[in-house]
Formats: sequence, C-alpha cells, structure tokens
Amino acid sequence: MTTTHKGQLVGYIRVSTLDQNTSRQEEQLAGFQLDETFIDKASGKDTARPQLQAALKHCRKGDKLIVHSMDRLARNLDDLRAIVKGLTDEGVAVQFVKESMTFTGEDSPMAQLMLSVMGAFAEFERTLIKERQREGIAIAKTKGVYTGRKPALMDDQISALVAKDKANGHKQRSALAKEFGLSRETLYKYLKSAGAPAQEIQA
Repeated sequence: MTTTHKGQLVGYIRVSTLDQNTSRQEEQLAGFQLDETFIDKASGKDTARPQLQAALKHCRKGDKLIVHSMDRLARNLDDLRAIVKGLTDEGVAVQFVKESMTFTGEDSPMAQLMLSVMGAFAEFERTLIKERQREGIAIAKTKGVYTGRKPALMDDQISALVAKDKANGHKQRSALAKEFGLSRETLYKYLKSAGAPAQEIQA
C-alpha cells in the first residue's frame, strides 16, 4: 500500500548578515502555518547557502516554497529563474508574498515574462541603491563628514558585554553574541578592543 505525500508549506527566509533580524520576514510568513522553515543569514550573491540548499532538497512534489520576496531567494535574475524552474519542474510551487505571485510550472508565457521582468527590476534596483550609497559616501568623505558605520553597542552595553564574558570565563560566546544581537566577529572586535587576551579571543 503506497501513501501519498501530503503537500507541505515550506518557508525560506534570508537576511544578509548575522546582525540582521529575521522577525520582519517571519511576521510576513506567519499566517501560512508553515510545516518547515529554513533561515539563512548570508549574502544572496549566489545559491551556495546552506539553508537554501537544505530547503531545495527538502521540497517534494506537491509542496509549496513560500518566500517573502524575490530578492530574498536570489539576488540576480539567472539564479532566480533557475531556482524557480528547478522547483516547478519537480512539481513544487513557488510563492512570493511581496510580489503576490505564485509559479507552478504550468504558468502562462505572461507569468514567465513577469518573473523575468520583476526579477530584473529587483536586480536593477539593488544596483542603483549600491551606486547611490557609494556616491553618498564619496561626497561625505570630500566634506569630511563620513564616519563609517555607527557602533552596534553603546558604551554601557559594551561594559555589560565585557563583564558577562568575564563572568562566563570567556566561554559560551555564541550565546553571548546572540544575547547582544552581534555576529561572532563583531563580538570579538568589542572584546579585543576592551583588552581581552588574544588567545582568549581565538578560543
């Protein structure tokens, strides 16, 4: 006796860095009653993301992959189209919440055109944003007002961070980074600037 696979709703979330919060995308997907959710904290420059690959392997015929927006799934048009085609060819539907579009593999030529147009527009928009950022930084530097990124923590927070690290015996740093909303790299920078011995920073 064979059992039929009950289609699952699978969520995929991506933020660019460990310091970014996933809550906004999680809120957007909360109403779908997802069976599984895969979260990447990595750049979308290519498809070599651990949780994306895990999501693609997990999805089976009859499932639906739900993503907040096209640029969360891929940052360039070629990758976007390849992922969507690869999934729909296997009988997996792909839904983008922000764009209000769903692809099933049985889409009309117009739907395929919309995927290409909207994916290309998102890629173009990101390029413009980066260009404006570079121009803005260049102008600010010429005026002597560019100071780089603002510190993630205030002085009193840094003091609390250093005190907790010392109380923990310079261990459990992954938990400490999560508590303060920092990447491990940023955490180590703060501890190093506070004078923690180098060997402890590398531990």
